[in-house]
Amino acid sequence: MASAPAPGPSDDPRAEHDALADRLAARRSIDLVRRGAYTGFAGFIASGLALKLAYDRWFSTRVTRFRGPPFFFFSALALAAILGALAVFLFVCARRIMREEDVAFARMSELRRRLELDP
Repeated sequence: MASAPAPGPSDDPRAEHDALADRLAARRSIDLVRRGAYTGFAGFIASGLALKLAYDRWFSTRVTRFRGPPFFFFSALALAAILGALAVFLFVCARRIMREEDVAFARMSELRRRLELDP
């Protein structure tokens, strides 16, 4: 079963307004920004861990400093890079969706003025 096409500017303005209001009831871009912020924070924590492990491995002056292979450093660095890239990807997707939502909201505001729904 195919879905009905979205109403265009030539259709009934009230039906188009109602369809836009339903679509804009929840802004998906805000959820993506939230997920990007959480992912970015986790990447920030992982990068701090990688810096601490690098300091302990190569720059520490303690006699008992860590001398093994830098496996944990490379693991934390890879995790920080992956989380950073994922955060950037989520922010870019959120911005793209936000632009579409802004256009739809402007169209809905125009329809509300035309239908005299706003004072």
